[in-house]
Amino acid sequence: MKGMSKRKYREMNLYDLICTAQEDDYDALEELIRREQKNVFASFCYLGADRENLSDLTQEALFRVSKNIKNLKNPKLFKSWLGQIISNLFYDELRKKQKIPDSVSIESFWLNDENNDSSLLNICDNTLKPDEKTMGRELTDIIREMIGKLPEHFRLVIILRELQGLSYDEIAKITNTSVGTVKSRISRARNKLQECLKPYLT
Repeated sequence: MKGMSKRKYREMNLYDLICTAQEDDYDALEELIRREQKNVFASFCYLGADRENLSDLTQEALFRVSKNIKNLKNPKLFKSWLGQIISNLFYDELRKKQKIPDSVSIESFWLNDENNDSSLLNICDNTLKPDEKTMGRELTDIIREMIGKLPEHFRLVIILRELQGLSYDEIAKITNTSVGTVKSRISRARNKLQECLKPYLT
């Protein structure tokens, strides 16, 4: 019976899961954290958090989700709310260190697409063939280097857009900028990365 109960939570869509978690359902909250932990960790990786702080930042972000989930008035805005938590923690860390940390890569790579709204980062594609995995590792090194060279505000909007899947409006609110500024930063960051990766994508 307990297994069936767990399966029920795994099959819930995100909106229903959040609503259930807000009703003090611990199992729903546990499933929500399980679903989001990889993306949260990946976000801090690409934002350039110090290696030794990645786990702590991820745990703190997920703790804040757990602690404050009932305060989220509109469950449909969960991704934006989570993006704000990640952004706040990252900038808090930058202020503590008073420097821009080196970036840390995960098993992801840039996919070139003519549509600028397509996905920038794909996490752990288990369907890759051996030769594609080799190319993926090479691209990962290049991406790590290039993202690390981007100003942190460029890195932040790219991560919020491509990894967290937020809209331009949501990113603008999180970063306290205009939608036009967000679009410009994302476009400039993409162009820099695409130019660097052009030899690998032809």
